[in-house]
Amino acid sequence: MTYSQPPLLFQPLALRGLTLRNRTVISPMCQHAAEGGHATPWHLVHLGKFALGGAGLILTESTAVDPRGRIGTADLGLWKDSHIDALKPVVDFVHANGSAIGVQLAHAGRKSGSQPLWEGGAALGDAQMAADAEPWQRLGPSALPAGPGWSAPMVLDAAGIEDIVQRFADAALRADQAGMDVVELHFGHGYLVASFLSPHSNHRGDEWGGSLQGRMRLALTIARRVRAVWPAHKPLFARLSVVDGSREGGWDVEDSIVLARELAQCGVDVIDCSSGGLTEETRALPVPRGLGFQVPFSARIRAEAQVKTQAVGMIVDAAQAEDILHRGQADLIALGREALLDPYWPHHAAAALGADPGYERWPVRHGVWLAKRAPGLARARADQADGTSFTSDNHKETR
Repeated sequence: MTYSQPPLLFQPLALRGLTLRNRTVISPMCQHAAEGGHATPWHLVHLGKFALGGAGLILTESTAVDPRGRIGTADLGLWKDSHIDALKPVVDFVHANGSAIGVQLAHAGRKSGSQPLWEGGAALGDAQMAADAEPWQRLGPSALPAGPGWSAPMVLDAAGIEDIVQRFADAALRADQAGMDVVELHFGHGYLVASFLSPHSNHRGDEWGGSLQGRMRLALTIARRVRAVWPAHKPLFARLSVVDGSREGGWDVEDSIVLARELAQCGVDVIDCSSGGLTEETRALPVPRGLGFQVPFSARIRAEAQVKTQAVGMIVDAAQAEDILHRGQADLIALGREALLDPYWPHHAAAALGADPGYERWPVRHGVWLAKRAPGLARARADQADGTSFTSDNHKETR
């Protein structure tokens, strides 16, 4: 396939007052490396390398607005002011290297308190949670546990809901003070807001449950409150599980289209289209995980809700990403595990699409050396291909 030059993947995208240098986004990925919610050198290197790698936007891992709502003991946080200064070196490094950075604000709700994946990912027991230095409490719309091995959450009353809404707004203010360019509201994967959305986890009979409008109320209230305090020139994203992965009658794509339309009216600029996770296992989803398996969700939300979307999930190469954009299925391409495998994916994709033949998109401290090596490397490969001996007699190594 012949692509435009520059390819869509490497054309800037304006979102309110922010212009992204390209359409590649690093998706939030839990690292379980914070200390009391504070960013550490791990986060500087983990997120900073993606700026060197050429990403347009880098999103932090799920960042707790409430210590009770952490996924794990070592989540990033923005529930208190001391977290701001810990994030600033990360923000400054990313900006200095040409990328934008955003924070995903979240409350894990009834799925608070779990092991890192490399320790098994199981729910923490009550004794483990009680022993933690920060207060911890599973919260939800109804007293329904996330699954076997999980305790039933405390049911939020009206005052508790108001407290959570305000915590999101307060965290957004701290994100602005830290210099973040984007806030993403995590409304997916079975966490607190997602548990309010699904009729399988929300059995309330008050204004926060029952009908679709009632179940959407928390998401819309948070979005309005955050948009009111988040600077008008900065974009606001929301991540949805477009389908929640539960049994028949759960949250589905038609519900997400309705919610996406209303979120856009609240000032949300981009819908990040994920899926699954209503129950205890965030990786459980009765949808085959083929290449780009969530792209159809992004395409429908974009077309039917008339809002910009971000596609994510098994997007692995440049041609696939470019095709998604050309087909109008998304406005942004998010990478998670593929970026872990290759932090320089955007630079490699630019080369593959013919958008950077001379390493000009690379950080200058990298690109100048790669460009200097390129002619000799090309000759070496050509000689190897035709069987010519390639020795130090006909090549001078650059050190």
